[in-house]
Amino acid sequence: MLTDDYGREVSQVRVSLTDRCNFDCVYCHNEGLGDTRGPMAARDHEMDTDDVVRFLEVAREFDVEAVKFTGGEPMLRGDLAEIIRRTPDAMEVSMTTNGTFLPGRAEGLVEAGLDRVNVSQDAIDQESFAEITKSGAYEQVIEGVEAALSAGLDPVKLNMVVFEPTAGYVPEMVDHVAANDGLRLQLIEYMPELVGRPEWGIDIQRVHDWLAEQADRIETREMHDRKRYWISADDGDGEGMVEIVDPVENTDFCDNCHRVRVTHDGKLKGCLNRTDDLRPMGEMTKAEIRETFRETVANRVPYYGEYMIEEDGEWVLNEAYIDREPATESTMLAGDDD
Repeated sequence: MLTDDYGREVSQVRVSLTDRCNFDCVYCHNEGLGDTRGPMAARDHEMDTDDVVRFLEVAREFDVEAVKFTGGEPMLRGDLAEIIRRTPDAMEVSMTTNGTFLPGRAEGLVEAGLDRVNVSQDAIDQESFAEITKSGAYEQVIEGVEAALSAGLDPVKLNMVVFEPTAGYVPEMVDHVAANDGLRLQLIEYMPELVGRPEWGIDIQRVHDWLAEQADRIETREMHDRKRYWISADDGDGEGMVEIVDPVENTDFCDNCHRVRVTHDGKLKGCLNRTDDLRPMGEMTKAEIRETFRETVANRVPYYGEYMIEEDGEWVLNEAYIDREPATESTMLAGDDD
C-alpha cells in the first residue's frame, strides 16, 4: 500500500464516472472541479469501461481496498453494471447517487457486486427538495431509496449538505432516519472554497451541539475524529445514526485522509479541494497509471493544516508548500516496484 510523506496509506479511491447529471443542485462542486457539465449524452472525454477497469486493477496492485463511484450522476453510465462486475474482487464497491435511477436497477447492481450506496437527499418535502436540486424528482429519489433497501443495500446512507438553504431541515431529516430502519444520515459540511457563496456557510458546531442534546449515545470515529450520534425515534421504536463530515476546523480529518480521486476525464487528483494537483493518465497504459499513481500519492498533503494554514483565525495558502519542488517518479525511492 502506498504511503505519502505524512504517513497516510492510500486505501481507497473515488472514481467519477461522468460529470453529467439530471439534477442541478445549487451546492454542486463536481468533485472539486466546479461546473463542467454539458449535454446529457455521453461525451468522448469520459473514461470508457476499459479505462476505468485498468485503473482499478492498478490500484488493487497497490492494495487499495475500496472504490466509490461518483459523478455527476454515475447511473447515467450505461456500462455501470459492467464496471462494477469487472472491479477487482478484493475491492469493496460503493456508489454515491441521487437515487432516481435505482428503481429497476438496484438488484442488478447488487448482483454485479455493489456493496453499499449513498443517496443524496437534502430535504424531506418536495418543495424544499426542488428548490435545492432544481429537480422535481423527489418521489423518484424516495422510490430509489426503497429499491436500494429491497435489494439488500442496507444501511442506505443519506447524504445531506448542511448550509443556509438546508440547515432548517436537519431536525426533520434526523427524525426521518430515526423512524426508518435501514437508513443513516450523513451531514456534510458546506465548503465555500469549492462552490463560492460564503454567505451560505453555517457554524457546523451548532449542529454538533444540537445533535448532542438529542442523542442517546455518541461515538467518535478515531479516523477523521468524526462524531456519530445515535438518536431514538419519537415513538421510541427504533434508533437512527447521524454522522457529520466536517473537515473545516477539524484538521484530524485531513490528517487521516486515505483517498485518491479520479476525475471523469481520467485525471488523478490527490485532494477534493484542489485543482492544481491534477495528473493526466494519458492513454492509460498500466505503466503510466502506476507512475502517475505513485506521483499523486507522493505529493499528497493534508489540505487543512498543510496546504492551507491558519493565520489570525483565517485559512490562507501555505506559500512554503507552493514553492516546493513536487515529487516525480525519478525523485521517489525505489522499492515499491511490482
